[in-house]
Amino acid sequence: MDFSGEFGLTPHIVEKDYVLGWLLAGIAHHSELSASWIFKGGTCLKKCYFETYRFSEDLDFTVSKAEHLAQDFLIDAYQQVAAWIYEKSGIEMPGDFFSFEIYENPRGKTSVLGRLSYRGPLKQRAPLPRIRLDITADEVLVLAPIPREVHHPYSDRPMDGIMVQCYCYEELFAEKIRALSERLRPRDLYDVIHIYRHEGSEPDRMLVLDVLKKKCEFKGMPIPTIEILQNKPELDELKSEWKNMLAHQLPILPSFGQFWQELPVVFEWLHAEVEKLVSAPAPPLNYKLQETWRPPAMIQAWNAPVPLEIIRFAAANRLCVDLAYNNEHRLIEPYSLRMTKDEEILLYAIKHQTGELRAYRVDRIQSARATDVLFTPRYKIELTAAGTLSAPLVAARRVMTPAPRGFRQHKPRGTSSIQPGYGPKYIFECPLCRRKFTRKAYDSSLNPHKDKNGYDCAGRVGIFINTKY
Repeated sequence: MDFSGEFGLTPHIVEKDYVLGWLLAGIAHHSELSASWIFKGGTCLKKCYFETYRFSEDLDFTVSKAEHLAQDFLIDAYQQVAAWIYEKSGIEMPGDFFSFEIYENPRGKTSVLGRLSYRGPLKQRAPLPRIRLDITADEVLVLAPIPREVHHPYSDRPMDGIMVQCYCYEELFAEKIRALSERLRPRDLYDVIHIYRHEGSEPDRMLVLDVLKKKCEFKGMPIPTIEILQNKPELDELKSEWKNMLAHQLPILPSFGQFWQELPVVFEWLHAEVEKLVSAPAPPLNYKLQETWRPPAMIQAWNAPVPLEIIRFAAANRLCVDLAYNNEHRLIEPYSLRMTKDEEILLYAIKHQTGELRAYRVDRIQSARATDVLFTPRYKIELTAAGTLSAPLVAARRVMTPAPRGFRQHKPRGTSSIQPGYGPKYIFECPLCRRKFTRKAYDSSLNPHKDKNGYDCAGRVGIFINTKY
């Protein structure tokens, strides 16, 4: 529930992300699957490369052993995986709801579409939510797979982490460009632009192009160009399906035009017609900063008074943020987080209307909301982590725990001068009786109360609904 409010997504989307992490852990623990199942696709980008990304809903694998694509093997293997997951986490994956559809793909080879139902922490009754598995054994793997740690930012993360074999960064990029040209789906366009934009994870351009050529040759298709994509008959469907296929995976959906208009630049970069511009970091202004400090993977772990993950999402998608600070709202372009030598966390941002660079004390931010107003970066965006992700332990907001190393928890200052009715209010809903509760602080615990039939709803945790001012 805390993550639902932090990311601005429904609890069921966050629950699926949680279950995906444990399913990957179960696969990694299985003696036969761990070495021969290679993780790829959008969920691989989310779980192994970018923490600030769209929430994906399925798992894609290329397997090195074709004999694994057999009904009996798959059912037996996933019964073992499900038993291990239940023992470690309590997540139920009933074997009666396993489904593996074995079919002949367009290349005349065997592929598998799997569906696994689960009952997670939200305890949803029938119909159970499902996870989709796309499994193939005949995809060309140009570069050697690499081990990556799975980003699982939840409090039950295994102490030794979760490691899986997955596509390397350049192969993922090339695969996404090929997929975009082949099927022209919204998620592929979103992924291609997001990979290209990401600061600090600069792919080898020549290697991406070489991998792309080999993948297209294997598929019997031409090397993608912007002209090929612009003339595809599926373009109208791509526009119309943008919202339907992506809106539920993101706290706010960037416009289709924003991503489509940037696509020609990606192809110009790929074919060495232009160089990707590298922006300089925002200057320190007049603050004495800890130069070696870097923010941890999840701002949730900081117990900040206002959910800040939405700011990182906005930065990654080039969206302005409506920031309430010192009893005033301003539209900002977010760039980075810095720590002063006095251990004060600062958000560096530009005021969108004036172009002025400002630093805002994180402990004094009163609210933050992503908007659909676009901005063109003037400095390097450092709010999105790159490289191997690390997930600090997460504690419930109402439980006092030590701050991560290098942090000092701050008590917001100046609040005594705020009028009683001023500032953001957080609305939570009881998952049983649907009664709504309004909070001045972001606290999902609910007061003891009864539903319409007189049954006790005490001890319930509320579902985050909205923020109002």
